[in-house]
Amino acid sequence: MSYKILFSDIDGTLLDADRTLSQKTIKVLSELKNRFPIVLISSRMPVQMYYLQEKAGILGMPLIAYNGALVLDREGTVLHSVEIPHSLCEQIVALNEEHTQGKLHISFYNYNEWYVPQTDAWAEREERNTCTKPVVKPNEEVISLWKAQNKGAHKLMLMGEEHFIEKMWQLLQEKMSGQLQLYRAKNTYIEITLQGISKLTGINVFLAHHPDITLAEAIAFGDNYNDQEMLEAVGLGVAVANAREEVKAIANATTHHHKEDGVALYLSELFQIEL
Repeated sequence: MSYKILFSDIDGTLLDADRTLSQKTIKVLSELKNRFPIVLISSRMPVQMYYLQEKAGILGMPLIAYNGALVLDREGTVLHSVEIPHSLCEQIVALNEEHTQGKLHISFYNYNEWYVPQTDAWAEREERNTCTKPVVKPNEEVISLWKAQNKGAHKLMLMGEEHFIEKMWQLLQEKMSGQLQLYRAKNTYIEITLQGISKLTGINVFLAHHPDITLAEAIAFGDNYNDQEMLEAVGLGVAVANAREEVKAIANATTHHHKEDGVALYLSELFQIEL
């Protein structure tokens, strides 16, 4: 098969033990960029991917952010944008206040804007992990600001102690079923987009604008539940060794652990690139 595009998840897949791109990964991506588009696909916001693109020499390549809620073509042209409306954001904030005494941290994201209600351990962890600094503003003020600007949230991220997250997970499924796409990356996190959003929907939108490329001609790498649909649909879906068992079960192949340069090693063998 002659592959025409590469999609790769970031956290737990492409990054090494130091949460950056290893020299092997940079070398492989730098060589492949002249053969086909290399698209980072993540729950991250775009600016949290730009510095990784720059390291790999692929700055300006397409991006799929927020698990598919925002799709950018080359040089940042917006192909697709789906936001959570204010009314649903208000309901989520209200549930947090009513049922967990406001104990959960709720981050608001739109394109390259990231608002946190306060600088706490959750905000600081995300800042370290993504090399991006948020703006501090209470959730209610963010909603008011975005109402005036006629925009919603590409993603909400709820972070907190596991028992509070579990309680909110159950509440969201009970009270807002069919309206939101919920993804629990860890026991202390809930990522929220609008219902029907996934990495695969983002890929399909992108490919609709590039009819010369088909799903069968795509390679994808991933590790977690939000990668499962994508890996199953593309021509070559590859799971890293640290992936969830359910993800490895549907993948076409499994490579080494992300801390062992699994993506770089698989691609170097597939495309005969010397490391």
